[in-house]
Amino acid sequence: MTEPDTPALTTDALQQLLSDWFAPWVQALGLRVESFADGEVTLRLPQNEQLSRVGGMLCGQAMMSAADTAMVLAIVTQLGPQRPMTTVQQNTSFLKPLSGQDARVTARVVRAGKSLVFGEIDICGATDGRSVCRASTTYALL
Repeated sequence: MTEPDTPALTTDALQQLLSDWFAPWVQALGLRVESFADGEVTLRLPQNEQLSRVGGMLCGQAMMSAADTAMVLAIVTQLGPQRPMTTVQQNTSFLKPLSGQDARVTARVVRAGKSLVFGEIDICGATDGRSVCRASTTYALL
């Protein structure tokens, strides 16, 4: 829910938050906001040699960072950009390697309470739609 004087969220506004809020190394992932709804956001993580390991596979560290980043933006779509938060827990399962295509990172708020927010993230191949990584997260609202 946004305050009356807070401008409506747009993909451009969420994209700007990636520049404004996140460290340069997170920005170097090249994440792009594709879509959003209340409590949900989808980002594209472009295939990049810098994020790949042997065999051109997207590294797990990049997927975990993208998942965490996407979840922050999903929380913003539900609670607004004025609510400070921090990651408390992230549990990540890697299902299969991803190579030769961009990744689509979809984060959804499962429950937002007064002090904690729980979320789930699915990372899949942007071309084939196959799930490669699942994560669950907990954030503390400050």
